[in-house]
Amino acid sequence: MVVEIEILKPYALNYSDLIILSSPSSCSSSSSSSEEQMLQLNSIRGKIMEALGPSGPGLLSITGVPNVNLLRKRLLPLARKLSLLPNNVRAQILKDHGLGSDVPLKNLDRVVSSFAQHLKLSPLHDLTSGRTAFDQCKHDIDENGRNQILHKKLGSNCVNELEGFEFDILGNTFKELGFCMMELGYRLARICDNVINGRELEDSILESCSAKGRLIHYHSTLDTRLLKKSANMKMKKKKNALKMSPSIFKEIPSEQTNSNNPLISGVKHCPTSFSDLWQQWHYDYGIFTILTSPMFLSSSVEPKYDMKRHFVSNAVECSSPHGHTYLQLLDVSTNKVLVVETDAESFIVQVGEAADIFSKGMLRSTLHSVCRPDGFENISRENFVVFIQPAWGRVMNAPSEHDDRDNKSESLSYNPLIQDILKTVPSLTSRLKPGMTFGEFSKETTKQYYGDGDMKSGR
Repeated sequence: MVVEIEILKPYALNYSDLIILSSPSSCSSSSSSSEEQMLQLNSIRGKIMEALGPSGPGLLSITGVPNVNLLRKRLLPLARKLSLLPNNVRAQILKDHGLGSDVPLKNLDRVVSSFAQHLKLSPLHDLTSGRTAFDQCKHDIDENGRNQILHKKLGSNCVNELEGFEFDILGNTFKELGFCMMELGYRLARICDNVINGRELEDSILESCSAKGRLIHYHSTLDTRLLKKSANMKMKKKKNALKMSPSIFKEIPSEQTNSNNPLISGVKHCPTSFSDLWQQWHYDYGIFTILTSPMFLSSSVEPKYDMKRHFVSNAVECSSPHGHTYLQLLDVSTNKVLVVETDAESFIVQVGEAADIFSKGMLRSTLHSVCRPDGFENISRENFVVFIQPAWGRVMNAPSEHDDRDNKSESLSYNPLIQDILKTVPSLTSRLKPGMTFGEFSKETTKQYYGDGDMKSGR
């Protein structure tokens, strides 16, 4: 049986409606809105829960968020530029901006590069009084996207001189966009709590008051080739400097694409096999995952170099090769893989397993992955993701009717490929034990997905 691929255009929630629905007056029974307004707001609430609930895809998009498209355009291209820098140069830049990585960046065969930071928004409770995260994140950014304070502070830094100050906005833009995305998740949690008749989602976010941000570069085949050429050039320089035997250094052909590695081989238009993925199938285990709409970059086949023979990132933004985001969901009830399509300036919100558990199944996390475009070896994908999580000490108690979610999924599908996908994903019951804290649950989940804890698939 063939898995049917279908384009999913998720429900689009306008930011202005999000603000109204999450305001204290809208959440209270004493709202002064007219009957017509109340009917309209209730209709929107219903559509939100339909999109995020058991019968929906487990995600929606948020549109019309003010002043964020510029931040997206500033931040996302830096993911590829950071990925192709020499390790020592990149390490210094990340240190300057308080970022780290949860993938082995020295691995030349990696298919993603991820740059992460723990986002602590304090005080997040300002949101409850109407003050937004936008008000807390104002920076002195000029028309070129350059932070003037950082520009003066880091002006004499050789790393920033080498890169033409293109990274001097990295840390502040990362935080500014991240805090805005945290606000979206917080407000959406409040709306869902209002429908569920509880406060567990909102309280769990307020208790944590933090999230994890990841700036992710999904490598093109060309990027992998460039990394290997760069490493080969470095080895040659060391060989010549130390006058060592050439036999010690193994040459990497310039046209090598590592075709034996299934993660960077050619793929189909709508891939469903495990070897055609940038990011393997998994569930997110937090409350909400907020994603920018991805940016696609087209790179020149002929690389450019600076004066020190470092690769220069000569990529330009392009449209998606097939018009969608390459984020795909698995719908086992219909034997379909759904590929998500959204506007470039929208955000995507996905339900995580913690929200699934706290809501007693009224919100439903979705199995998803990221596929690769077919026949476009010079196309890379850039994205910024914020994982909103409860406090590490928050106890996770899954209701009994929720425990057999994975068994139900397997029984609904008779497609061999879908069965194989489901078998690769560790079941919720194998990862969540009674009385576990979120910290223990996340540690066990990471262990079962990735073994040694590395974000091997760009998750």
